[in-house]
Amino acid sequence: MFRLDTLARPVRAHLAEVRRHARGDAGYTTETIVVTALLAVLGLTVVGIIVAKVTAKANGIDLG
Repeated sequence: MFRLDTLARPVRAHLAEVRRHARGDAGYTTETIVVTALLAVLGLTVVGIIVAKVTAKANGIDLG
């Protein structure tokens, strides 16, 4: 006869493994924060370069 304990044991083991993996996934958040910060710095650098070039062009216009 089939016992319920035969099915429950592997299910419990699988749930414990899933919980372990869920706790061990904290590095993904750190990686996301670092990548986002690098992209923000890169974006600010690009904007700074564009502003400097536009300002230099505007100052080079002869109005007289």
